[in-house]
Order: sequence, then C-alpha cells, then structure tokens
Amino acid sequence: MVHRGGGQRFDVLCVGDVATDVYIALSPDEAQVVEGPDGLRLDMAFGAKLPFDRTVTVEAGGNAANAAVAIARLGLRTALVSYVGGDALGRDILAALHREGIDTSLVRLDHNEPTNKHFVLWLDGERTILVRHEHYDYHWPHLRPSEIPEWLYLSSVGRDTHGYEEEIADFLDESPEVQLAFQPGTYQLEEGPEVLRRLYRRTSLLVCNVEEAARITGLGNGVDNVALLGALHELGPRQVVVTDSVAGAVASDGRRRFEVPAFPDPSPPLDRTGAGDAFAATVAAGLARHMQLDEALRRAPVNAASVVQRVGTQAGLLDDKALEEQLAGAPPGFSVRAVDVETCVGSSSPTVAPTAQARP
Repeated sequence: MVHRGGGQRFDVLCVGDVATDVYIALSPDEAQVVEGPDGLRLDMAFGAKLPFDRTVTVEAGGNAANAAVAIARLGLRTALVSYVGGDALGRDILAALHREGIDTSLVRLDHNEPTNKHFVLWLDGERTILVRHEHYDYHWPHLRPSEIPEWLYLSSVGRDTHGYEEEIADFLDESPEVQLAFQPGTYQLEEGPEVLRRLYRRTSLLVCNVEEAARITGLGNGVDNVALLGALHELGPRQVVVTDSVAGAVASDGRRRFEVPAFPDPSPPLDRTGAGDAFAATVAAGLARHMQLDEALRRAPVNAASVVQRVGTQAGLLDDKALEEQLAGAPPGFSVRAVDVETCVGSSSPTVAPTAQARP
C-alpha cells in the first residue's frame, strides 16, 4: 500500500521508527504510584490476574509518526521514511498514515521482522511505556529530486543503527539545502553527542526536554537555562528548544533567548503521552512555513495542550484552523518573551521584552 501526495517536493520528511501503541488504562484499585529509592515506581501485584479499565490503540504511533501526523494536519506536504513488518500491524500502520494524507512510498516492509508494538500502561494521566524496537535492515533510500524535502525531521530509531544515522548524515552533506530538525530518541541519547556529532553539527532545530538536555550536554540536572542552551549550541544546532512540562519551554537562536509558558489546560490533563512530540513537530512545522522561531514557539504549546486532553498521542492534534482559533482565545498574559543575548553579557538584569503575543 503506497500513498503519494503528487509530484510536489515534500515540505517535511519525517524519519524514525513507528509502532502500534496499545494503551492499557490501569485500575487505581490494582495499581499505585509509590516513591522508590530512585524515583517514582509503578506498583502492581506480581503473579496475579489484574482487571484493567479499557484499552485504546494508536495504529501508527512512535515519535516519527506522531510528528508526521501533527505536521500533516497543519497543512504541510509530509512524508515518512520508516520500516514496518510485512504483517497485519504493518498494513494497519500504512492505512492509518494514508488516512492522514502522509506519503508512505518511502516506508519499507521487512518480511523478516514483525512490526514494532508498544504497550502504554496509563494511570492518572501519566504513563509507563513498554517498548521494543525490532532489528530492521536499515538503509537510507535513494531520493529522487521530487522527494528531497525542505526539512528532514529525525527522531527515534532502534538500537545499533549508527550506520543508518551516518547514511543520513551523508545525505545531508550532499543536500545542503535541506534543513534538519532533530528530536533525539532513547537510543540516540544513549549514543551521545560525540557519536552523533555530524548530525548535531548539521542540525537547524534541536528539540528535547530539560532532562534530555542535561544528559546530552553532560551538565546534569539543575543547571540554569542560559548554560544549558549555550552548551547545546556548542554542539552545532543553530536553533535550540528545551521543554519543561508545565513550566513551558526555553529556546535560543544564538542571538536571542525565548521563554514560552505552557498553554492553559481547559481541564485537567487526561494523558500526557505525545505532548512533547506535538510541541516539537509544531515548532518544526512553523519553521518549515518560514516563521520566525518566536512565532513557531507561540503555536507549539497550543497543540501540546490539546493532545493531553485526549487519550493517545494523536487524537488531540489540531489542524491549522483549530490551532489558530484556540490561540486567538489565549489569555492576555500568554506570549513569548525574548532576551537579546548580546545585551545580557555582563548584565545581571537584562531587558526582557514580550514578542509574538497571542492574537487573532
């Protein structure tokens, strides 16, 4: 099954593993969150048969698919490079992407491996995800001129895929006009920035959360945002965004630093899974539409806030019209705040000016 969105060049080509995500809503009577010596732990009876509340299936999940769906709904020509097994789950993933208008002609079927399947244990709005990345025969495809995108969005791939990542870096070297958005996944964080230095140096937009940023830079937790953003820039990315859950996000384009708050929740979050993907993809979509970083940042919290109101990573993703309508109804205090980096040198109290106000 192949879907091709015409002969036009892609705006964004998303790259990464996809999976069927099965959400299992745990019963609060059977599972609890407890404080352990190394943080919070999910506590359930061992060796028992435990009832659960319900299940929800996201047919085409994973960081890359979540990003592709988010970007496609915002109106950009979107394609995906990925691998699925030659099984029913793989066909279901292709069908789900097809319904979203995503070009799947570069998704490869591997008849020797099953399709990735993840299980999301969901309790009180938070989740623990059981993941397994199958070992596909990863190779970067040869892209025809009509398939070379304006932006390549790289996210999570499986373990031991450094050769594949090097092939992607080779493609980017051969295609200097292509912009790279990089949202590192679990195994890419394990590899570290030195192993992936070619990708970091080629990155136009790096998006990660604050814990991941501390790990990438080696600075550890509790480092101030100025040092964290600076250390990420030193790896090569030209624009950096670091999210921090309900605290919002900080960003930098090397000249100015930005702060954006979380968008107000209309009701308590139902499921936080996918909020980071929604945020990152919305920023990337804005830049692909030639917005400035602050304008793209203004839109991202809206999509993230919408996602947490629904179960699953994609049900709450907005199209462009709905996003603008919600942004038009933002409270007066919702804005992106900017600091001119050059004016901050030697100053303990730089001038902070609002930019990118919420507006119709």
